[in-house]
Amino acid sequence: MSSYSTPGVNRTARRRSRRYRPKALGTQLLRGLLISIAVTLICVLIFALLMQWLKPGDSAIRIVNQLIKLGAIFAGVKVMLGRSCEKGLLYGALLGICYMALGVGLFALLSGQSLPWTAYLSDIAMGIAAGGIAGAITGRV
Repeated sequence: MSSYSTPGVNRTARRRSRRYRPKALGTQLLRGLLISIAVTLICVLIFALLMQWLKPGDSAIRIVNQLIKLGAIFAGVKVMLGRSCEKGLLYGALLGICYMALGVGLFALLSGQSLPWTAYLSDIAMGIAAGGIAGAITGRV
C-alpha cells in the first residue's frame, strides 16, 4: 500500500507555521514604541483642549502627565507583545526604558532647561517599572 498525502493538508500546515512565527524583537519594539508615541500625542492633544475649559493647577497637570505616560507605555506593551506573550516582563521594561529615554531626551533638547540628573533618572526608572509591570500583566513572565 502506498501512502498518499492530501495537498491541502500540507499547504495548511505551512501556512499555519508562517502565520504564528514570532516577529523579531526590533520589529516588535518599534511597533510598540510607535503606538506609545501615538497614544501620547493623542492624549496630550485632548488634554490641551480640555485645559482651555478646566484651567487645572500645576499639580493636576503633573499628575495627568504621568498618567498619560503610564497609559502610553501600557498600550505600547500590549501591542508589542501581541499574541506572543513570552518574556513580557523583559520586553515591557525594554519598551519602557526606550519610551522614557526618548521622551527625556526630547524634553531636554526642546525645552532648553537643565534639570538635575535625578529627575531624568527617576523618569527613566518609572518607565522601566511601568513597562515591566505592564508586560507582566499582559504576558507571561
